[in-house]
This record gives sequence, C-alpha cells and structure tokens, in this order.
Amino acid sequence: MSSSAGSGRSRVTLTAIKADVGSIAGHTQPSPEMLQAASQMLEARRSASLIDFRVTHTGDDICLFMTHKRGADAEEIHRLAFDVFMAAGSIAERQGLYGAKQDLLKSDFSGNVQGMGPGVAEMEITERAAEPFMVLTADKTEPGAFNLLLYLTFCDPMYCSGLLLSPDIGKGFTFTVVDVNHTEAEREITLNAPEDLYDLATLLRDTGRFVIKSIRSRAHPEEQAAALSTTRLKHIAGKYVGKDDPVAIVRTQRIFPATEEFGLAFSKIPFVAGDTRGSHNMPLAPVPINTDSSIFYCLPMVSAVGYSVRDGVLTGPVDLFKNPVWDVFRNKAVEKGAEIRSQGFFNPAMLGMEELEYGGIMERLKSLDTRFVLDGHAPAPRAVKPRS
Repeated sequence: MSSSAGSGRSRVTLTAIKADVGSIAGHTQPSPEMLQAASQMLEARRSASLIDFRVTHTGDDICLFMTHKRGADAEEIHRLAFDVFMAAGSIAERQGLYGAKQDLLKSDFSGNVQGMGPGVAEMEITERAAEPFMVLTADKTEPGAFNLLLYLTFCDPMYCSGLLLSPDIGKGFTFTVVDVNHTEAEREITLNAPEDLYDLATLLRDTGRFVIKSIRSRAHPEEQAAALSTTRLKHIAGKYVGKDDPVAIVRTQRIFPATEEFGLAFSKIPFVAGDTRGSHNMPLAPVPINTDSSIFYCLPMVSAVGYSVRDGVLTGPVDLFKNPVWDVFRNKAVEKGAEIRSQGFFNPAMLGMEELEYGGIMERLKSLDTRFVLDGHAPAPRAVKPRS
C-alpha cells in the first residue's frame, strides 16, 4: 500500500462519475435492474481495481462513487465506469425506458470518459487521521449550480464561521475556474480568496459559462478541498441533449469548512438554470439521496451524501439532507418554483436566448427573422457628413 513519504498515511483516489443512461416514465429515475447491474459490475472489480464503491441516484442520474489507488484520470477506472453505463443503458433499451444511453455521446471509449458525456469529479488525497467528505450530486441543472453554494461557504464568514474561528481556514482558499464556452482547449483561471473575492464573484455569477473546477487550501496548498465536474453536454453534442447535472466531491472539517457549515448556503435555495427541457430558472432543492425527479416540471435538485474513509474503505453513506429540518427548505423550494414557473415562458422565468441556442426555439427565430421589415419600407440611405 502506497503512502506519503514519512507519514504512513494512505494515498487514495476518490472518483465520482455520473450519467443519465435511461429512466422510467420520462426523466424520473433509473430502474432497479439498472442500479443492480451497476453494483454487481463494480463488486466484480473490488480488490482487482477498486477498494470500495457506492452506487446511488439523484433523479434519473446514476452516480458511481469509487475509491482506488490508480490516481485521477486512470484509464482502467474510467473504462469500468463507461462499461457500467453502457450495460445499464442496454438494460434501459430492453425495458423501453426513456433516454437510454442519453449521456453517452460517444460510443467508442478512448481512455477517459471526460468529454464523452458523463460528469466526472475526482481527486487523489493523502488521508488524514479522520477523513470526512461529501459527494454532491445534482439533477436537472447546469455545471455552475454549485458556484454560489461553494462561494458562500469557502469565502463568506456570514455563512462559514470557520473563516473567522480557524487559523487554517482563515488563510483562505484558491479557486480554479473554467470557461466552459471555450471548447478548443480548457481555458481556466486561478483566483485567491479573500483578495480576489470581487473578481471571483464577477465570474461565478455567470453559471452558464464560468464553473468552479477545484478548490485548494491556502494554509496547506498540497490539500485539495473540492473537485467538480465541468461538462457541458451541448458543446459535445452540438445540440441540446439534456442538462449537465454536475457532481462534486468536497472534503470537510479541520482545515476545511465543517460539514454543518455548508448547510446555510444550501438553505438559500438559489435559482439555477434547469427545469424541464433545461429551459427555465428554478430553485435548487436539497433532497434525500435516491429521490426521483418531481413531476412538478423538473425541479432542480441536489443530494449530499457524507462519508468517512480509511485506507480507501468507506463508512457511510450518511444522507445529509434527510433530516426533517430540510423539509422546511424543500417547501421553500417548491414555493419559489411555483411562483416563478407560473410566469411561464416570460423572462426571467425562461432562460435567455444564449442558453437556448441549441433548441428548437432558434429555428423559429430564424423563420421569423425573414419576415421582419423596416417599417414597411427599404432602409433610408445614411446621411453623408460634409467634409470641413
């Protein structure tokens, strides 16, 4: 077993890979047979490739959470995830489920599922004496849905008292932010909190373009606090094929915010892009793990699962949004969603045209554009200013 030099502590890779490969009665939830097949395939690779694993779902997305010693971007692990999703998608096809293999935008595996459709969050860590962390899984929303939640917790003492009370946390954090509209190559920027706070806010407010990729401790730069997926399906497929449904791994306690310090940010129930057809602004509801997608349109949702790990072996999960206190905030999400959704197609209930550019509405606009006239007349010639 590998360990960091002189510390005796275990090195382990945490990998969360998530995809929608089919669901019952529309975009609701995967079938029990799909989830069972995923668990059986991962179990067959325990010891050989994996140390431990958990299979969960949020709405119609299956999340494969795995621990191993192969490091980030390991072909063996990514191939395993791809094979699992293909098998689950094939079951969906046989069962006549909706959206079978929807997020598998490329059928030929090329060494890594990054850029193939599934969302990926992973990090290699040196385990602390106690190593708690969360896996956040969202459905019916965009990659930047976690932007505000993590900004408030890692940057704002109004939400995270540890920024004032802990010497380590008080030194701040380094954010790596990706411009997901730049598709030729990964374009990213590194900003430090608190001194770059306004610059960070300038970027993170635009959840459709700028997405947090990772967060690191400034007190301990070798320690990564968070890893997030940044996949935009429309840039891969060239058309709208579903929302991007992000996944994140966030370490907690000691040199990072405490698990409970994330709660206040999630209770904000922020508006994010999502909903049915990925076309509206709706509140992000905190729901228990393995929750099906609501028939109230498609209320964006996030689950938070807590784990501890020792030598790669997981203890948990703890369902962090199952506690009855979160019923209050789920009700708040429903009320906020009902209010804005009652506005129908009218902005800001529906997203701006830049986010709808891959949908059928653009074809309608192109057709209408040919019917516009300039007040019924040809445009008047521009006046020429005489030379002096």
